[in-house]
Amino acid sequence: MQDFKTVLGFAWKYMRPYWTRLVLGVVLGCLCGLTAAGFLWAMRTLMDRLEEPKATPEINQQAAASKKGASMFPALDARLKQWQQTATATLDPWLPRAGVSLHWKQILGGLLLLPFFALLRGTTDYASNYCMGWVSERVINDLRCDMLAKLTSLSLDYFNRSTTGDMLTRINADTMNLHRAMRQGTADLVKEIFTMVSLLVGLLIVDPKLTLFVLVFTPLVILPLFVLGKKARRAGREGRKANVGQNSLLIEALTGIRVLKAFNLEARQIERFREFSKKLIHHGMKGVQAKEMVNPLIEVIAAIGLGALVVYLFWTRQSLADLVTFITGVAWLFVPVKKIAGVHILFEQAGAGVERLVELLREKPTVVEPAHPRPLKNFEREIRFENVEFTYGHNPVLRGVNLRIPRGFKIGIAGESGSGKSTLVNLLFRFYDVTGGSVKIDGVDVRELSFEELRRPMALVSQDVFVFRTTVAENIAAGKEGATRDEIEAAARAANAHEFIMQLPKGYDTVIGERGMTLSGGQRQRLAIARAFVRDAPILILDEATASLDSQTELEVQREIDQLEENRTVICIAHRLSTLSNMDHIIVLSQGRIVEQGTFDELVRARGIFAGMAARQGIFAAA
Repeated sequence: MQDFKTVLGFAWKYMRPYWTRLVLGVVLGCLCGLTAAGFLWAMRTLMDRLEEPKATPEINQQAAASKKGASMFPALDARLKQWQQTATATLDPWLPRAGVSLHWKQILGGLLLLPFFALLRGTTDYASNYCMGWVSERVINDLRCDMLAKLTSLSLDYFNRSTTGDMLTRINADTMNLHRAMRQGTADLVKEIFTMVSLLVGLLIVDPKLTLFVLVFTPLVILPLFVLGKKARRAGREGRKANVGQNSLLIEALTGIRVLKAFNLEARQIERFREFSKKLIHHGMKGVQAKEMVNPLIEVIAAIGLGALVVYLFWTRQSLADLVTFITGVAWLFVPVKKIAGVHILFEQAGAGVERLVELLREKPTVVEPAHPRPLKNFEREIRFENVEFTYGHNPVLRGVNLRIPRGFKIGIAGESGSGKSTLVNLLFRFYDVTGGSVKIDGVDVRELSFEELRRPMALVSQDVFVFRTTVAENIAAGKEGATRDEIEAAARAANAHEFIMQLPKGYDTVIGERGMTLSGGQRQRLAIARAFVRDAPILILDEATASLDSQTELEVQREIDQLEENRTVICIAHRLSTLSNMDHIIVLSQGRIVEQGTFDELVRARGIFAGMAARQGIFAAA
């Protein structure tokens, strides 16, 4: 019961916008369930008409006993008798009766009475399933969109501590289990509960005491459900962990395929994948065992109960109509019991996934927009880092950094790996918040600006060029919302990318492969530069923009970068120090502190940390 409450409570927020179709599906499901009582009544009516009107005194005595039992509900019994007499009087000319010659109406009525209820049940069943399926498809679509929106709203620290495989499992596998529970489970839950209720009411009318006797077997059916449900939930939770590991390994193998092949690691990676597969199979089969054991257990219990019922019916010498009706009703009664048992397992499996979805949706970004952001019309004066402190965990990355970058100034940042170079850029974009001090643009703390206001005047060209799996034109236009084709082509020409773009099969409308692997490193970098050109931002951040290129391509791309830098404020992080030669000022970071600063020539001549780094790259002070 707790899992039903958890799953449906979580899904209700998403079902509410589609409440009309949901209510229609529930109503149709209820009607489908009620048709079972109609079918039982039709069966009882036909069986009654098979017997001769006269009966033995003993049979009459048993019938009287049955009626006495029915008096447990006198008002309901009287109303049902009145309805039955009216229905019988209406249908009497259309139904066959023992001892009466058959007429075409009676043949037709006898043939169509039971199929009518079967058709009614089938139609309402289909319509209910369609409505529930319609709702569940939209609910899962909305949920997945919300999950992606949530992920994109979280700060970078969340992605540093999470794996791609885990996030994919939440969006795909966990929502799929919820989808299955909603589409199949919710529809069956409504229909089968009403089917059970309607059958029980029908059986109570036939013989209340005998019906209560049948209900004694109910606890024997419910007990295995709790045990098997917990087993299915446990298997689902462990299987999901294995699925996360396998997805992460798969992503790792596909993104690092060149390294995998270069070091002959295919067999090792496949073996690791196989280990996760074994765990998935193990826990998957545990779930299958739990789910598939339900039907045999219920069928055995039902068979025992049905056998006891048959013996009791013969012992009490019930009429043929009562005998057939009761055996049919009880046999039908255990069909919805089995389906509800299956639904219980579905909700147990979905419950574990819902816990993970709720966990993600409760995540809060550590970097949040201010409630009342200040405006930043134009970048006019300076960027300033004031006593900036920052740590990703226990060890400080930046310590007391003070830096002023006037508008139109070109500043280079150098230092060994891990010295905090890229962290400065991360703090300027406010991917993270400082743990001490402040970062200001034109005197306004970046924490007082909206993300849109803060990042609009900045363009980033980094070493890791991300290319979307879409057209070349759309990749360039990502730099500026609503960019026209003329602006896109102008940016591509400025980045010296127009020529190679026109050689692609469909030019600017060519769809680039995943991660841009159909393009060379230089071509991808030129697209990134074109993206910065079309943005036309006054602040340009270059984060190791040419580090992954060969020397010849670097020289070619550097010319485009030099053109991009014109009339802009530039922050350039570089490992290849030669790219900093045209900077107005250079700072050198070591262990999170600014240890040296000056022009390129001054730092080379100073024979300090920068000069040592330059010497290792073959750069020496002029004699």
